[in-house]
Amino acid sequence: MALITGANKGIGRATGELLAAQGATVLVGARDPRRGEETAAAVRAAGGDAHAVVLDVTDPATVRAAADWIGDRFGRLDVLVNNAGITGSGQAAPQDALDRVPSAVDVERVRAVFDTNVFGVITVTNAMIPLLRRSAAARIVNLSTHAASLALTATVDGPLADLPSAAYSPSKTALNALTLQYANELRPENILVNAVAPGYVDTDINGHTGFLTPAEGAAVVVRLATLGDDGPTGGFLSADGPVPW
Repeated sequence: MALITGANKGIGRATGELLAAQGATVLVGARDPRRGEETAAAVRAAGGDAHAVVLDVTDPATVRAAADWIGDRFGRLDVLVNNAGITGSGQAAPQDALDRVPSAVDVERVRAVFDTNVFGVITVTNAMIPLLRRSAAARIVNLSTHAASLALTATVDGPLADLPSAAYSPSKTALNALTLQYANELRPENILVNAVAPGYVDTDINGHTGFLTPAEGAAVVVRLATLGDDGPTGGFLSADGPVPW
């Protein structure tokens, strides 16, 4: 039983498709009921088990309603993938300097990005933890990015030196810190919590400039969502292994 937020497109949708192919029941979290149901229907048409769930991570009422529905319908949750996220710069972030340059950023954009990428994760995770605790081996995966790495960003002339961001990247750095906090709290309960950098994936969020397909980016998300009991927790990982904090 796997809930994925922002699952009607991109990495979220690909994650759902891959998990369904492995036999999981996928709950397609989406703000738009029509898009959520279209995605769930496509997964079912491919032979998987999927259900649409109306869920806006910035709207606690929809999050509570989703948790109640999952509890009533299925009784538990095995996997939570916190995938929903925004850049604050529309769909083609590299072309919008208002998010990228700290001295020019609109602080309301920063608030909006943190509302989705950080506070939304707290809202959803806290609502779903009671259901995750009913699972024998629950897993939480938070979608991060290489750009959240302080070590990589601080490297002069490094790959991220010319890619400043006053909203998106700091929000994902905060998400990494939050991931550690949840991992530490939930470790005694065998709930593994990790952050994942899927790589530069061809999605709306970067104006389709990425070189990985959504399925390629989703592969590491699925791996972390299906870890065995001896798997890592409190990690910041990519397909190539640990990412420096």
